[in-house]
Amino acid sequence: MNLNSLYVLFFFLLNLNTFGQNTISKEDKIYNAIDVFVANPSAENLQNLTKNEKEFYKSPNPKSKNELLALVVLNCNIAFYQNQFGKTNQAISSYEKAWQIYEKNNPDTSGQDYDIIEYCLKPLGNLYTILGDYDNAENTIKQYYFIANAGKNQSQKIAAILNLSNVYQSSGKSVLAIELLEKTIKIEKLSNAQKGILLNNLGANYSISSHATSINPDAYRKAQNAFEMSKKLLEKEKNQSETLSNVYRNLVSIYSQQQDFERANSYFEKAIKLFLETNSKEPRKIAKLDYENALLLFEQKKYTEATVLISNVFRTLIPNYSNKKNILPNQSSLYSETVLLDALDLQATIFQRQNQPKKALEAYALSFHIEDLFANLLVYENSKIINQTRVRNRTEKCIAIYDLLYQKEKKSSYIESAFQLAERTKSGVLKSYLTQNKTISKAEKLHLEQLQNWSNAIIKEQQKGSLADISKINEAIKKQNELMLSLKKIRLKNPKFIPENLDLKALFSKLEKDKTIMVYYFSGFEKMYYFTLENEQIKLNSFSNNAHSIVKIWQFLDYFTDANTITNDIKGYNRQGKIAFDLLKLPKNAIHKNLLIIPDGILNFLSFEALITKETATSNFAKMRYLLNDFKIAYSNSATFYLNAKPLSAEQQTVLGIFPVFEKTDYALTFSKTELQSIKKNFEGRFFENATATFDNFKRNASNYSILHLSTHASAGDIETPASIKFYDQEILYSELYNLKINPELVVLSACETGIGKLYKSEGAMSIARGFQFAGAQNLLFSLWKVNDYTTSVFMDNFYKNYKKSQSYFEANANTKLDFLKNKSISNAKKSPYYWSAFVYYGGIETPKNNSYLIYLLVFLGCIGLFFLLKKLFSKVKKKISKVP
Repeated sequence: MNLNSLYVLFFFLLNLNTFGQNTISKEDKIYNAIDVFVANPSAENLQNLTKNEKEFYKSPNPKSKNELLALVVLNCNIAFYQNQFGKTNQAISSYEKAWQIYEKNNPDTSGQDYDIIEYCLKPLGNLYTILGDYDNAENTIKQYYFIANAGKNQSQKIAAILNLSNVYQSSGKSVLAIELLEKTIKIEKLSNAQKGILLNNLGANYSISSHATSINPDAYRKAQNAFEMSKKLLEKEKNQSETLSNVYRNLVSIYSQQQDFERANSYFEKAIKLFLETNSKEPRKIAKLDYENALLLFEQKKYTEATVLISNVFRTLIPNYSNKKNILPNQSSLYSETVLLDALDLQATIFQRQNQPKKALEAYALSFHIEDLFANLLVYENSKIINQTRVRNRTEKCIAIYDLLYQKEKKSSYIESAFQLAERTKSGVLKSYLTQNKTISKAEKLHLEQLQNWSNAIIKEQQKGSLADISKINEAIKKQNELMLSLKKIRLKNPKFIPENLDLKALFSKLEKDKTIMVYYFSGFEKMYYFTLENEQIKLNSFSNNAHSIVKIWQFLDYFTDANTITNDIKGYNRQGKIAFDLLKLPKNAIHKNLLIIPDGILNFLSFEALITKETATSNFAKMRYLLNDFKIAYSNSATFYLNAKPLSAEQQTVLGIFPVFEKTDYALTFSKTELQSIKKNFEGRFFENATATFDNFKRNASNYSILHLSTHASAGDIETPASIKFYDQEILYSELYNLKINPELVVLSACETGIGKLYKSEGAMSIARGFQFAGAQNLLFSLWKVNDYTTSVFMDNFYKNYKKSQSYFEANANTKLDFLKNKSISNAKKSPYYWSAFVYYGGIETPKNNSYLIYLLVFLGCIGLFFLLKKLFSKVKKKISKVP
């Protein structure tokens, strides 16, 4: 029976209601539609099936549980074939819909042989991983692990562990993946096939960690051993051709790194042969095989052959692709697909090797376009940051090309293009959040707030370690999933966000107006690039970012680990401070004395004011030559934040103060009271002390004051534990601050380590300061290490006094540090840079705008009043004179 006959029969069955026949049930109609499609799947028929699904779903309620289950099955089938035809995003949407129907309505599966894990959740989690949506992937996998564990389904538990290790591997958490896999292999009862598959994943993670870190030097050997053990186990098993092919491909990578291309090529041939034995011939898998083959040829410097295979990748994944004129596809034909991304990046590298830098930039531009498409699919902050990190690696390569082109052609446009690319990676997640937050709907804002609340709840439960309630975590994940799916529906109505280039002309104008030099760092894998913007010119330079160079920064930073390190080695501090200064190539003898630093990487933890510009033999801290003596310094996350900074208000500032003090506890902040009284003398406001300094009181009052001052304890956290800040009643994670509704002129974080946390090169530190920036704070004063209670109170006292003298926050911070060094009541030991340079100012550098027109008006009115007064007096004097005989 041909396809047309099948569809005639299908529609006949749908409408059968004559000659005494009973109407076919809706679930049967749905299953019939699936059967007809599966008999002859094609892109056109898939489109028809999708239309039918919409009609089935629109049909009158209520729907029975059997009908709902049929819709679940229908959407899973649609998703499976959408993925087969390379429509990854549509496949994800269909799987999400299937899972949403299943979860929301809990259709009856009694007597039904349908496995929601196998047919929906597993492929959905895998697709999330492919697209780099790692948070959703992890949530989905943990959900079906929970279901499988409750149902004692061992094979699905192992599948969940395997897929979770893939997520960890792809998102840069190889250490977690290794721990998970080693534990599973050790304690779980596994078949040879399961053990072989897990060993293959374990080897892949060892391989990544071998060149990602030097902590585990034998990881490379462990990777090779794991692959060989996996190969031996899987060779004895039936129906493992695809997995065995993957093992051989992993071994190819190992031997390729060793330059053993004879063995690598031999293994790749075996991998291809095994792949062809499988029934799994999806376009994406074929394209991935071609890409890996191209990569192997590239490493053997066979660029022409590699290019042919890259062309095959494009031909397989892009409909109507033609490379008659140009191997590169049209931008309009691209979509979110990691294999396309990898192929474009490889082709760009080939162009570079072939001395075609401009063609390489063309290819990279297409890669950046795909990354933008990826970014718009992501919901969670963590996945967006990982996406930014990937973008950043490509950005470094482009900056190097632009630098090379500039050296050859001396066109400033190349430097400007390099700067624009660097700027797009600077705090990109924070920038896009703040930009979009101004335009998104109330519904979307509410969804984002609730998603963040559930994320915080999960983190807090996980922090309990072995005492964590797994069922609570799973329930929170389910709530997140529901919100995420709902949020995606809302976002379908909104335009996609594409970051715009910075207005360089406006930036130069603002720098000139503020009499400021900008030094802008970009920390790459190979080099530390730095742009200097001064006198309406932009310059690009660099120095090596290898261990030999960066250790110089670490050696300087090590002096700030505690209060005694500097005073115990003043000479060493002088020397290392000068070495770090010379390395960072900061301006000397500049006309402008305001310096704006855009730090990056490790430099986010550096207080530039404390750098030594001239090495001396003095042990008197006040007489040392600091960069502080040459410039007033401010910092910013990005050039965009500086350019778009709101002008400061000339109105009287009011302060909301939070002072938990923690009296009679191990956390007591004795001098916090002194700090409080000092601020009260200078500013009006509301101040919460001791037990009243709660998070709830802070939240309820924060939006009503222009300055928010928090004098308390804080922690930078570590790799596993997020940064946090203490209120009297509870400890708050940095991410719990995101949903605050505030718009202060200044946030002062008078606490330890409020500017540091887990560091991402692309985004900066996940710190308490970042939490307040997400909430809406533009100007912040925060600390980079543990601060002393007494010296902090002195510092804050002078800071507020200086600000009250009509200075800007920027100037007040700089002058407070100079005043601190001049203060004769402070001992030399306490004048160590450890005490005065901890607090750095991020924000605008202009002074508050005075209402000059009011001043002129008052002066004018005063003059008029004086004129009439003098006229009246003159008139009286004249009358008196006229009466004189």
